[in-house]
Amino acid sequence: MATTEQPTTYARPGQPGSKAGWVRRAVTVTPAAREAIMRLQATHGALAFFQSGGCCDGSLPICLADGELAPGPDDLLLGSVVGSPFYVNREQYERWGRPQFVVDLAAGPAEGFSLSERDAHFVTRTPPASDATRHGERSVSAP
Repeated sequence: MATTEQPTTYARPGQPGSKAGWVRRAVTVTPAAREAIMRLQATHGALAFFQSGGCCDGSLPICLADGELAPGPDDLLLGSVVGSPFYVNREQYERWGRPQFVVDLAAGPAEGFSLSERDAHFVTRTPPASDATRHGERSVSAP
């Protein structure tokens, strides 16, 4: 279900994540994932995303009802997707080289306890190496 559309990756001044001038957004969302998030919000209310670094859900983002899991002291709030906070473990984020995450959809229901639609689950992708290189960032193979 991945889309070929490129999500907006830079914030304008005055938008969340921006200070002075254009800044790189740490997390963005594809149009397909945006629509899925809005449908889940209509059913479950406010949501929160936690980028998994391994274990039971591999390196997939975990989508939960907001408040179902409190962010830990080492969780870093990278931004929001469709008004839902997106967290990642600070140490893992540094180890991966501070990647930009693009929340997208993949076929099939989520494994584990993440909220998903019946026929699709959330995944995170990183921009192609050419985008990362062009902006002086390092490309990562994980998540």
